[in-house]
Amino acid sequence: MIRRGLRSWLTAAAAVAAVVSPLVIPQPSVAEETQYFPVASSRVGPYSAMGTGYYGAQIDYMNYVNMNGGVNGVMLTWQECETEYNAVKTVECYQRLLEKDGQQIVVFDTLGTPGAYAVINRMAEDEVVLAQYGYGRTDAADGRVWPWVFNAASHYWSQIAVKMKFMAEQEGGIDQMNGKKIVHLHIDSAYGREPLPAMRKIANDWGVELVEISIPPPGLEQQSQWLQIRKERPDWVTFWGAGSGMNSTAMTNAARVGFPRDRMIYVTFGAAEEDMYPAGDSAKGTYAMANALPGDHFPLVKRIKEQVYGAGKGNLAEESRVGSVYWNRGLGAAVMWIEAMRIAQEKHNKVGKAVTGAEFRDGYEALNMTEARLEEIGIKGMVAPFSISCQNHEGAGKFAMMQWDGQKFVQVTDWDAPLDPSFIRQLVEDSAAKFARENNITPKQC
Repeated sequence: MIRRGLRSWLTAAAAVAAVVSPLVIPQPSVAEETQYFPVASSRVGPYSAMGTGYYGAQIDYMNYVNMNGGVNGVMLTWQECETEYNAVKTVECYQRLLEKDGQQIVVFDTLGTPGAYAVINRMAEDEVVLAQYGYGRTDAADGRVWPWVFNAASHYWSQIAVKMKFMAEQEGGIDQMNGKKIVHLHIDSAYGREPLPAMRKIANDWGVELVEISIPPPGLEQQSQWLQIRKERPDWVTFWGAGSGMNSTAMTNAARVGFPRDRMIYVTFGAAEEDMYPAGDSAKGTYAMANALPGDHFPLVKRIKEQVYGAGKGNLAEESRVGSVYWNRGLGAAVMWIEAMRIAQEKHNKVGKAVTGAEFRDGYEALNMTEARLEEIGIKGMVAPFSISCQNHEGAGKFAMMQWDGQKFVQVTDWDAPLDPSFIRQLVEDSAAKFARENNITPKQC
């Protein structure tokens, strides 16, 4: 059912993008206390598959929360602005969405590293949390230097370390990686380059030859890059793309030059059903990382389908996309917002009232998503358990490996951490400390 619906969606993306007007905002009654959230969406352009699913889930969840009494009685409102996954437009949307009816946003989610870099220096001044759900500036995981920025669920340096750990396991151990060659094929942007500091260090330590090959955005022209890969004859390819067109093009080109897909590992932003279907048989065997697993069997997903879509209030035209990778990832992000808001209300004696940006930040930093709490919410198993602290803004630092079997993703590992999490953490702290020195920032005492 999901497969049929996604195929239909891929042939009618424009229709899906127009399901909900960007200006449609729920209107609570005058007497209700409200909390305003921004939706900096990317429903059109080459990255629409990501944006429609991800932001659609966020709106679905906020509708679900409102249908169940809000957050301790506080109803959620929101406004949407289209960024087209463009950094300049993301800044414009941030400014446009920052305030509405006298209430300022408390969180911002760009769903993209270029956009995150474009607004990151505004967060402290405006007292807005930048919620980088598994993307963005990696050293922002050091909350002492970046108190308003969070990487949960897990950042790119942990992700690339987990990928390289998986490669080593497939090769028979780290000692067998000496002399191996890895191509990092990536979109030529801050996002594509983000994993390289950690990747270069690990490759050097293991005796791996790392070849870096970039692709100009939007990434639909890759013939010369794959000819270079054929010439290099690497043992593995890590693919750091975005948008179903770019991601599926890589698989078809890999097939054309005879590179095995079970030696390709896709980043989380290439790990969705919409990325696989356009490539057809060429996608079979491709590995992909997950920070939110797909599936409509999770209790919260079922309840949203029953209540929100059952009432005709769903944000997606293709209900079968509910439970897909991008939708579940957006759900995970929105769950964190609301959990942070609930904690903030309790910490600041404001149960039943809206919270400020500073109060919301305190709630976000106190997130403790244990297995028991995830089960209570209804997403146990969908995301890795995690907690946030003043010093550590990453969360779990864990990912699950999936493999495309031609019809669906099959989970092949449990939630896995880097071989040496302390090594990755030290890279984060060193980078953040360097930024602090260069910008005369006094790190926060935790």
